Amino acid sequence: MNPPIVKYLTAKVHDLHVFYRESGPKDAPTILLLHGFPTSSHMYRNLIPILNKQYHVIAPDLIGFGFSDAPHYKQFHYTFDNLTKYIQGLIDQLGLKKFAVQVFDYGAPVGYRLAMANPEKITAIISQNGNAYEEGLSGGWSPMQKYWKEPTEENRNALKAFTTAETTQWQYTTGVPDKSLVAPESYTLDQFLLDRKDNVELQLDLMKDYASNVALYPRFHQYFKQHQPPFLAVWGDKDPFFLPPGAEAFKKDLPRAIVKFYDTGHFALETHVQEIGGEILRFLQSVAR
Repeated sequence: MNPPIVKYLTAKVHDLHVFYRESGPKDAPTILLLHGFPTSSHMYRNLIPILNKQYHVIAPDLIGFGFSDAPHYKQFHYTFDNLTKYIQGLIDQLGLKKFAVQVFDYGAPVGYRLAMANPEKITAIISQNGNAYEEGLSGGWSPMQKYWKEPTEENRNALKAFTTAETTQWQYTTGVPDKSLVAPESYTLDQFLLDRKDNVELQLDLMKDYASNVALYPRFHQYFKQHQPPFLAVWGDKDPFFLPPGAEAFKKDLPRAIVKFYDTGHFALETHVQEIGGEILRFLQSVAR
């Protein structure tokens, strides 16, 4: 039997084009994969073939990332509420009635917003280094937190260091015991798209608005506590941005949460996709039962 193909599609959502990858049987349970900074749905290229035999997989690119539209930062308000609006629009267009959501990095505050807005649709949540607790924030957030408190041009410009080729590669390789497992096309593609004209400015706008995510943490916790979605955290424990205590913290509001750690960094799927993919399949099968 031939493995399921992956389709590369674009939908007009509101006024913009949203790129997404789709694979697996359409009548199978759906899983929505949400990427983070500075990447795109490309980060799920190796996970999709693990999931698509049993699941209908949708992996979109957020507005401003990957192959989705990236309007000029002066013509578009780059906030996490707005990023969520376009993923919600895609969900509505595709007619997704029930789905599990996997979140990573920036995809986490988008996914948790979606979950709060659509509690009846969410069958499960998988968080791969997708934070929702202040104890998960490392000291690496200090420059961003400084900008939130003092939004000066100097503090904004200091954040441009997060968008350089050196930092992008560093995000992929930090905490990885065997760096030869990290495919160079991953950080190279991310950087190529980051280097588009004025893209850095839209990224700085999102870094400023990340404060809105931290402000929403209590509401995320309230959603977890009230709705008790089946929850799996799969976490690279050497992540320089999101610390292991952030993964353990989910158990405060979700006592039945499953938390698994892997000896790797932020982009755990680059090095541990087979282990994490297997864990996700076991988790989703247990949820189905």
